[in-house]
Amino acid sequence: MRVEIVAVGTELLLGQIPDTNSQWLGEQLAANGVSSHFHQHVGDNHERIVLAFRTALARSDAMIVCGGLGPTQDDITRAALAEVMNVPLDRDEALVATIRAMFESRGRVMPDNNLLQADVPRGAVIIPQTLGTAPGLICEVGLKVVYAVPGVPFEMSDMFERAILPDLLERQHDAGETAVIRSRVLRTWGAGESALAEAVAERFDALAGDGRVTIAFLASGIEGIKVRITARGDDDADAQSLLRDEERTVRALIDEKLGDIIFGADDQTMEDVVADQLLARGLTLAVAESLTGGLIASRLVNVAGASKWFRGGVVSYASQMKFDVLGVPEGPVVSADAAEAMAIGVRKLLGADVGLSVTGVAGPEEQDSQAAGTVFVGLDLGDRVENVALRLPGDRPRVRAYSAISALDVLRRNLERT
Repeated sequence: MRVEIVAVGTELLLGQIPDTNSQWLGEQLAANGVSSHFHQHVGDNHERIVLAFRTALARSDAMIVCGGLGPTQDDITRAALAEVMNVPLDRDEALVATIRAMFESRGRVMPDNNLLQADVPRGAVIIPQTLGTAPGLICEVGLKVVYAVPGVPFEMSDMFERAILPDLLERQHDAGETAVIRSRVLRTWGAGESALAEAVAERFDALAGDGRVTIAFLASGIEGIKVRITARGDDDADAQSLLRDEERTVRALIDEKLGDIIFGADDQTMEDVVADQLLARGLTLAVAESLTGGLIASRLVNVAGASKWFRGGVVSYASQMKFDVLGVPEGPVVSADAAEAMAIGVRKLLGADVGLSVTGVAGPEEQDSQAAGTVFVGLDLGDRVENVALRLPGDRPRVRAYSAISALDVLRRNLERT
């Protein structure tokens, strides 16, 4: 069964809000073995919404519509659905009573505009609302089906789990479709998208036309490049087996050609991986930051339980702070020697097992005769001290963000060798 997602709202086209609903729905459909081949965005215009709906129904078996079910004049999903179904809108008085009661339970009087939310295309099945005022709809259109849900994310997800997914799976089962889709995302740092594509080119070519396993690349900005492996099996065991085999093959190719750039999988962040490594080794960490201004520490404390292994950090932004607080020798502060001294100083100052530091030039002007994007990472592991020199691209915000994750990656790679 092919499902198409249509997100309604001019604010999506203008970039005023991100379309997290379509992303979430795509993930949920894939996790339950339902194919989603197309996503559409359409503004609050009746004719264009009708066109989007008819386009979706012409090429897909089912459609999930998000948004346009509110009480204002630009909420016109119901009317567009009625036109596509070639039926009138009927006002459901039971819905009116339910919506009115919801307002009264909050000590408010229902505005007349909310009556629009009780207008239902004739023949549609109502998905009761439990968190807001706009009910969802299940509409039969010939042999196909349309699900309409509010654009509010928590209302949408509630209706999907409670009504849409069970109905979809039942329809899929009745059609004799039992395929299961499973995915794994490999997260990398330190190589570009083209280098990754070249590293796994032989597998990409070998899988072309197979239909059971696919590989895709997802550029994720300051979080690196993701390699998504998707397997479609006859059942869960078959899909998981295909996924494990392909993941093993892809990991081996990347390790062979690009080194240990894979730092995690699925939802693992760089700081999650570093936290696991520190905990496994019984080590504590302290950080000294210059150009990143606390970005590294902020990432680290995003990890639950960080107090078990993270001692703290020093933002030694001014040169004199490096000299006075961390014991960095007088001289250029954008250098390998300064980075090492910062790492040693913060480790001793905060009583940690490991000291990590970063100093550099965020730009736009150069500093200490070093160009913007020049960054030095220092690392004191107690028994050895190291530094890594980096040249990072981008404007000031990107250089700072890249510096933070790059410093954590230096730590990750070194901990893996201990």
